[in-house]
Amino acid sequence: MNAARWPLPALALSAALFAQGVPAQSVSASPQSLPAHDNDTILSALRDELKRSLTIKFDNLEKPYYIEYSLDDAATFNAMASVGGLISSAPSRFRAPSVQVRVGSYNFDNTNYVGSGFGGRTDMSPPLDDNYSVLRRYLWLATDSSYKAAVQTIARKRSALKNVTQSEVIPDFSEGKPIRRIEPVRAEPFAPDDWVEKIRALSAVCLKYPALANSLVEVQAIRNVHYLVTSEGAEIRVPENVMYIRARASAQAPDGMLMRDSAMFHALKFGQLPVDADMSRQIAAMAENVLALTKAPIEESYNGPILFEGQASAQLFAQALGRNLALNRKPVTEPGRPGSFSSSELEGRIGARILPEWMDVVDDPTQKEWRGRPLFGHYTVDMEGVEPEPLTIVEKGVLKNFLLTRRPVKSYRKSNGRARMPGNFGANTAAFGNLFIKATESVTPAALKTQMLEICKTREKPYGIIVRKMDFPSSASFDEARRILGQLTGSSQPISLPLLVYRAYPDGREELVRGMRFKGLNARSLKDILAASNENYLFEFLDNPAPFAIMGAGSSISETAVIAPSVLIDDLELQKIEQEYPKLPIVPAPDPEPSRAAR
Repeated sequence: MNAARWPLPALALSAALFAQGVPAQSVSASPQSLPAHDNDTILSALRDELKRSLTIKFDNLEKPYYIEYSLDDAATFNAMASVGGLISSAPSRFRAPSVQVRVGSYNFDNTNYVGSGFGGRTDMSPPLDDNYSVLRRYLWLATDSSYKAAVQTIARKRSALKNVTQSEVIPDFSEGKPIRRIEPVRAEPFAPDDWVEKIRALSAVCLKYPALANSLVEVQAIRNVHYLVTSEGAEIRVPENVMYIRARASAQAPDGMLMRDSAMFHALKFGQLPVDADMSRQIAAMAENVLALTKAPIEESYNGPILFEGQASAQLFAQALGRNLALNRKPVTEPGRPGSFSSSELEGRIGARILPEWMDVVDDPTQKEWRGRPLFGHYTVDMEGVEPEPLTIVEKGVLKNFLLTRRPVKSYRKSNGRARMPGNFGANTAAFGNLFIKATESVTPAALKTQMLEICKTREKPYGIIVRKMDFPSSASFDEARRILGQLTGSSQPISLPLLVYRAYPDGREELVRGMRFKGLNARSLKDILAASNENYLFEFLDNPAPFAIMGAGSSISETAVIAPSVLIDDLELQKIEQEYPKLPIVPAPDPEPSRAAR
């Protein structure tokens, strides 16, 4: 799935679409209710209106050199439950067309300017049924709007460039190799009532833990068909199904500190989620983690070797490496106009060592499974109509490549098929699919821990630190995430808080601790990896543009997977989180069991 746009609950999604200027409609529908597309009216309407648009004469006006029509035809089902009770259940149906018109040329057009990306608006809503005439009319109005905006934008961009000096002239768009990929679309069986009962049962697991302040289990099933036709000749129709169950829980420690944890399950097919017993066990473990954290001591500070085990290691690579592999391009701005534009920590470091010499990194969205398990980061074509191939990112510790879209950046002019989310200034954003972290030199997990303790002994430290889980994607509220961001320094790509952190003592004891954040942990820290385990771990998640990939943030996501070994990194620093905590509830939690009188 190249750009799943529908992970949000129905109301939030509709608001997000309107915020982007894309009219959205919804009706009651479940994921299996999309048409089978034997005679595809949508594809016919897109083709025919594009053909007509290319024949229009513009006289003295700018003539489009590139036109793109894309449309996502989606049916979703979302339901939430808490401690066995259903909170919401909302089937929805959406169509979100997008029209892009570029004027000028591949070298210079109306994009990559601070005012780019605001065309294609129309007061008309897209039809939810396959009405050819209404679809054509919608596309006509959206094309007209996008074209007018493109002409105005390129004029303002030319005017702005009269007053600025460009150090390097980079083309605005790269030519694409047109592909035709029309995949069959078949309805995948889905029974909403069954899934409602499933999340009721899964959420009831938390009834055994009355000390939890909050708990929630959410299911979302999305059946989407992505269409793309372009003036270059590309024609794409690909089905994009995705399903996830997400559980979250929180509780307060005696000092008021809010502790939380989550459990996530993902699949590209509705029948590929783990069995109920496995999900129940992981949700119970999540609840136990939260309650254990409320009783754990606070770690004041630590400086020394840190072992990232299993999931935590994959989460670290996803953030420190994976999210730094997309290069951003500073847009043309008006002279004196304020603006801050983020950049990758790895920009300009091609050919430099960023990992140990015995480590390689490959992004391979073409790989469908790993050790017999379907991979969540598999996709066949990106949202710009480019087919991805396996890409070596790091070879023998040296940075070799970045994730690229059709927007050229410094030193790179061609896409490698990684455009997976809408971006800013008329362009798209790159993201990885299946990121494989490979170690040609490795030791057993036990030896990795022994090595850490030996370093601590040499430096006369009473214990080492093991991180087994990080808060990524973050289950924090937006307010809490904002406070966390305000305390983090030393990284343009912030690293999330560690959740499950243990002091490891020489005698084999381990002690859970809480209340810490990393200081100075970033992409450059990966050079200090001392050793890796000979066991690899799979971590899958829904990425989005928000810091820490906050759950539910943003209106676009991409499905991703990281396969990585545990790693030992030398000389990292943990600091105590300094903040005020809310007061504990005055009234105790109610008994989850019915009262005898009620019986």
